[in-house]
Amino acid sequence: MSGTFVGMPVFPSAARTALADTQLRHNLAHATSTIRGKRSRLVEEVDESIGGDDSGWERLRLAGAAVKESALRDLDRHLVALEEALTARGATVHWARDAAEANAIVVSVAKAHQADEVVKVKSMVTQEIGLNEALEAEGVLAWETDLAELIVQLGDDLPSHILVPAIHRNRAEIREIFLRRMKDVGRPAPADLTDEPAVLAGAAREHLREKFLRAKVAVSGANFAVADTGTLVVVESEGNGRMCLTLPEVLVSVVGIEKVVPTWEMLDPLLRLLPRSSTGERMNPYTSTWTGVTPGDGPQEVHVVLLDNGRTRALADEVGRQALRCIRCSACLNVCPVYERTGGHAYGSVYPGPIGAILNPLLRGTGDPQTDSLPYASSLCGACFEACPVRIDIPEVLVHLRAKVVDGHRGDRVPKAEAVAMRAAEFALSDARRLGWAERASGVAGRVAGRFGRRALPGGRRSLSRVPGGSAWTSARDLPAPATESFRTWWKRTDGGREETR
Repeated sequence: MSGTFVGMPVFPSAARTALADTQLRHNLAHATSTIRGKRSRLVEEVDESIGGDDSGWERLRLAGAAVKESALRDLDRHLVALEEALTARGATVHWARDAAEANAIVVSVAKAHQADEVVKVKSMVTQEIGLNEALEAEGVLAWETDLAELIVQLGDDLPSHILVPAIHRNRAEIREIFLRRMKDVGRPAPADLTDEPAVLAGAAREHLREKFLRAKVAVSGANFAVADTGTLVVVESEGNGRMCLTLPEVLVSVVGIEKVVPTWEMLDPLLRLLPRSSTGERMNPYTSTWTGVTPGDGPQEVHVVLLDNGRTRALADEVGRQALRCIRCSACLNVCPVYERTGGHAYGSVYPGPIGAILNPLLRGTGDPQTDSLPYASSLCGACFEACPVRIDIPEVLVHLRAKVVDGHRGDRVPKAEAVAMRAAEFALSDARRLGWAERASGVAGRVAGRFGRRALPGGRRSLSRVPGGSAWTSARDLPAPATESFRTWWKRTDGGREETR
C-alpha cells in the first residue's frame, strides 16, 4: 500500500530535491504542456460556438463561480436538504467532523459485511483522510481502480497531481512497476508486457477485473452532490468508477461538505467547465449519478459520509473561503511554473500545486512549518487565476495566508532574520537623527563597495549558509551599491541645490 505525506520537509527543501531530478522535470513538462494544449483548444471552441464572442468562456466561468458561491453561502441549509433527500431514498447518512471519524465509519461498514477488501473509485477526499491506511490497519485491503492511482499504489508511491496522480512516471517506469508488483497482489502482468499505453491499460484491466467481480464493498467520493434530489455525481474517463458504483452490494461515498450544489439546473455550468478544464474534453466519457437505493439495481446498501475535516474552518475565512469553490480540475497545476518544475510531492499533500498551497493551510490551520511554507510556493504570476474555471483568486489567498503565517510568528522569542531587519528599519526610519546616522553609515558602505566592486552581501556568493536571508537572495542578484552621499547631505552642501544651479 502507498504511504502518506506525514513527515514531509518544508516546501523549499522538498523543491530543491525535486529540481535536481531531470527525469521528473522532463515527465512533468511533457505532461503539463500536453494537457494545456488540449484545454486551450476546447476553451477556444466555447468562444467560437457563440459566434466569435471571446467572452463565452468567461461567462461560463462566472456562472460556475456564482453557483459554487451561492451554495457555500447557504451551505447549512443545503446540507440539511441533502441529508433529508438521501434518507428518503434509502441511503444512510453519516456526519464526520474529522478524518478519524470518517475512517471509523468506513471501517465499521466494511467489518459489518465481513469484507477483507474494498474497491475504490479515484477520490481525493479519501486520500486526504488516509482511508487506505486506516482500512489496512484493520485488516481490510483497499484496491485503487483508477489506472493512475493503481500505478501509484503498486509502486508504493505518492500521488503528485490531482487529475493524473502518476504524472511523474513515464511509460518505461510503469511497465517495470506492473511486471514487478502485479503478481504480488493479484493477476500478474503478461511476461511480454510492452510500454505501449494500450498494452499497459489492457494489463491493468485484466488485473482489476477479478477484483471488481469479487468485491462486496466499494468506496467512492463525489464530484458533486445535488441537494434537492439527494443525487451524487462522479465523472471519470476510464469506466472503473462505473464498475465500482454498480457491481458491489454495498457502496460507501465519502463526500466533502463543500461538494453540494442546490439543484440540477445549477449543476449545468459545472459539468461543462470541469471536463474542458481537467482532461481537455467536451464532456467526460462516464458521468455516473446515483440517488440512494434502487431495488434490484446497483448497490442495495448505500452510506454517505459527509465530511468536514477543516472545511468549516476554511468557510469562516472571508478571503480564503473561495478555495472551497474548487472542483478539482487541476487546471491551476498545469499552468503553474512552480509546479511544472517541482512536481506534486514537494507540496507534502494530496492537494498539490497552487490550489494545494492555499487549501492545505485553510483546512489544517497555520502553525506547522511544512504547511506554513506552502503559501510561499508561488511566484504570484496569476496564471492559476486565469485558468481556474470557478475564478478562485489564488494569488489573493496566497498573500492573505502569508500574512497569517507572519502574524503567527510575531510572538516568537527568537525572531526570524526578516523580522529583525524590519524592526531595524522601523527603528531607523522613525527618528530623523537615527536616519541621519544610518545614511552616513550607508555612504561609507557605498564608498567601500565602490572601491572593491562588491555587489553581494557577505556570504552571498561564497556560502549561502553563513548569512541567512539577504545573502541567499543576493547570491543570484546584484546588490545596488549604496549612494556615497545622502540627499540631506547633498542638500546642506549645495544650499538646497542653489550652488549647483549657479
